[in-house]
Amino acid sequence: MSSYYEFKLPAKILSGDGALEHIPHELEGFGVQAPLLLSDQGLERAGLVKIVLAALRQGGMKAKEVFCRIPPDSSIQVVNDVAALFREKGCDSLIALGGGSVIDTAKGVSMILSQGGDDLLLHSGCEVLPQGDHVPFAAIPTTAGTGSEATIVAVVANPAEKVKLEFLSYHLLPDIAVLDPRMTETLPPRITASTGFDALVHAIEAATCLQRNPVSDAFAEKAMEQIVQNLPLAVRSGRDKKARMALANGSLLAGAAFSNSMVGLVHAIGHALGGVCHVAHGDAMTILLPAVMKHNLEQCAPRYGELLLPLAGPERYASTPEEWRSAQTISVLVELRQQLSDLSGLPTTLKETGKVTPDDFPAIARTALDDGAIIVNPAEADYDDIIAILEEVWE
Repeated sequence: MSSYYEFKLPAKILSGDGALEHIPHELEGFGVQAPLLLSDQGLERAGLVKIVLAALRQGGMKAKEVFCRIPPDSSIQVVNDVAALFREKGCDSLIALGGGSVIDTAKGVSMILSQGGDDLLLHSGCEVLPQGDHVPFAAIPTTAGTGSEATIVAVVANPAEKVKLEFLSYHLLPDIAVLDPRMTETLPPRITASTGFDALVHAIEAATCLQRNPVSDAFAEKAMEQIVQNLPLAVRSGRDKKARMALANGSLLAGAAFSNSMVGLVHAIGHALGGVCHVAHGDAMTILLPAVMKHNLEQCAPRYGELLLPLAGPERYASTPEEWRSAQTISVLVELRQQLSDLSGLPTTLKETGKVTPDDFPAIARTALDDGAIIVNPAEADYDDIIAILEEVWE
C-alpha cells in the first residue's frame, strides 16, 4: 500500500428514483441553461433519451442540442466534431447519457473546450491537463460497469494507430453523477453481465495495485460486495430495481476506487485486445481476470485472501483456512464467471469472442507493454508473460 496517496471525488451523486429530475436544479447552480445532450442511437431507439429530455423539461430546462451518433468505440474525430458542434450551437454545458464511450466522449469534449483548442490529440499525455475553463458536466450512466461517471480517466480510440488512448486528469471528473434505475432496467442480460464483471475487475485491481490506499480499499471492497451479491440477479431479472441500483452504486464505488489508485495488468491487456482486435472491454476483463490473478498470486496472496470476505461472504471466509483463502478467491470469481456465462452467454475464452486468433498475440502483447496500467500491477510482466496469459485464455 502506498505510504502517500491522494483521493478526489468531487461529483455530486444523485442516486435513486427520480434522480434525473434533479439535473436542472443542479445545472442551474452553475449558472447554465443550454446543455448539449450526448448519447447513442441505441439509447435513442430504446426511449431513454426521451425520458431524460422529459425530466429536463419538468425542471424547466430544455436541451439546446441533442447528439445521438456516438459509436460504441468513440474516436478522436468524434470528440473533435462534437466540440465543434457545442460551439456552433452556443451550448454552455454537457449531459452525457450512455456507457463508457458516451461519457468518455463528453470528457474529451470538455477537455477541448476547457483548453480552447479543437483537436483532442493535442492534449494527450498523462496528467498534464491544466484546469482551463470550466464546462459544467452531468454524467448519466446506462450501464453499471465503466464507472466513468466517477473517474479521472477517458479512453478514446485513435483508429489511425489502432490504439485506445488514455487521458488522465482530475479535471476530467464530472460535476454530477446521476444514478437512476430507469436508465439500466432495460439493459440486456449479456451486456449486464459483461459490464458488471468489468466493474468487479475495477474494484479488484484497485484493491490490489501498487497505488492502493485506505480510502480506495474501502470503496473497492464495498463495490465487490454490492456487485457479487446483485449481478446474477440483475442478469436473471433485469427489472429488479433493487439489484439494478446496487449495481449502479457498486460501479460508481469501483470507478472512484480505481480512479484514485489505478488498475493493472488485466486492463493493460484488455485495452490492447480492444485496440488491436476490437474485443468488447467487459468481455476482455471477464476472460482475463482469473489468469492475471494467477500471475499475480505470489505477490498478492495475502491481499487476495482478504478479498475472500467481500467476494464470498463471512461464512465461506471463516470456514476457509487462511493459507487457502487466496486460491479460494480466484475460485469464487471463476464460479461467478461461469454462472454469468450460463445465464447470458458471456464468453470465458478469447476463442469464443470470434475476434482474436493466436496470430494476433504478438501485436496484443507489444501494445499491452506500452499501456500505463501495467506500471502499477503488483507483479512485473514482460512480453513472454503476456503471451503466456493470452495462450492460457485462448480456449
